Amino acid sequence: MAATLLTLAAVFTLCAEAPRINCVVDGDTFWINGVKVRLADINAPETAQASCAEERTLGQRAELRLLDLLNAGPFTLEIGGRPTDRYGRALRVARRHGRSLGDVLVSEGLAEPWRGRRSDWCTMLAAR
Repeated sequence: MAATLLTLAAVFTLCAEAPRINCVVDGDTFWINGVKVRLADINAPETAQASCAEERTLGQRAELRLLDLLNAGPFTLEIGGRPTDRYGRALRVARRHGRSLGDVLVSEGLAEPWRGRRSDWCTMLAAR
């Protein structure tokens, strides 16, 4: 069962150089109050390390949409499984009014549900 940690709100920007306090890295990763958070329930396309131009373009759209969603008001961060990933990022599900922000990105075609591994976005996008 997921445990709600905090209800949070901040003004987010896109991440630039350090320090990273409240900013969005990409479509599934952001910093809040100096803590790096990976959305545990989705996988979004890469931006900086994209394998093809199409992945980078979709990743940038996901990044901007996550920025909008986080700036839309208070949200909760919940632990649904492991508290951190192998990179030390906090694994959380972000929710507003009970709905996962990750689910919003998935419903808009900007991410996919997390399946335990990254997908090959270039192959998936080429098949569309």
